[in-house]
Parts: sequence; structure tokens; C-alpha cells
Amino acid sequence: MSKLLARNGLDLEARDECLVVCGVVGFEHAAELADAGSRWLARRQAGEAVSFDLRGVTGVSSAALTVLLEWARAARRAGLTLERVRLSAALLRLTDLAGLERLLPVESVRG
Repeated sequence: MSKLLARNGLDLEARDECLVVCGVVGFEHAAELADAGSRWLARRQAGEAVSFDLRGVTGVSSAALTVLLEWARAARRAGLTLERVRLSAALLRLTDLAGLERLLPVESVRG
């Protein structure tokens, strides 16, 4: 496990092949969060499978979706396979409303 970012109740960690986000993803830290995750993705070997785990995200806003889409693009640029995206129930609802569930391998995790 490696801590990639910690800002005012927002944490980004890399656990094996997964980026894990916990806390409130707001616009004040979205660019920094997207950059930290994108840098980690760029260091992976082409062909590797990666996952994103946002089940710990609270205070849902469209900023979290922006970060998620940027990471998906970064994974594609790096030649990685995005295996699974795990979302909190609130983020899952927002993703459904935005129609993004068709673009991402979203795993429905409710709880």
C-alpha cells in the first residue's frame, strides 16, 4: 500500500493494482487527485489490469466523476486494462444519472 495523496479528509492510496479513494472529493482537490492517480497509472506496465475503488467516497459531487473519467483516459493512454470500478451507492446513482455506467466496468457494490 502506498499513500499517493492526503488532503483535508481526502485520501488516495495505491493497493496492489487498485487506486483507492476515501473522503470528500470536491473541486478544490479534484485536479490534484486526478494528477496523482494519473501519474501512478502512467508508471504501470502496459497490458496490466487496474481497478478503481471509490466506495469510501462521501459528499458526492460531479468532481468525483471528473476524476474517474480522467483516470479512465490515463489508463487507456498507458495501455492498461480497466478491470473494475467500485463505487459508493451515492456515486453509483450519480454515475447512472450521467449515463457513465455504459462507459466504465462499474461493479455494483451497495451497502
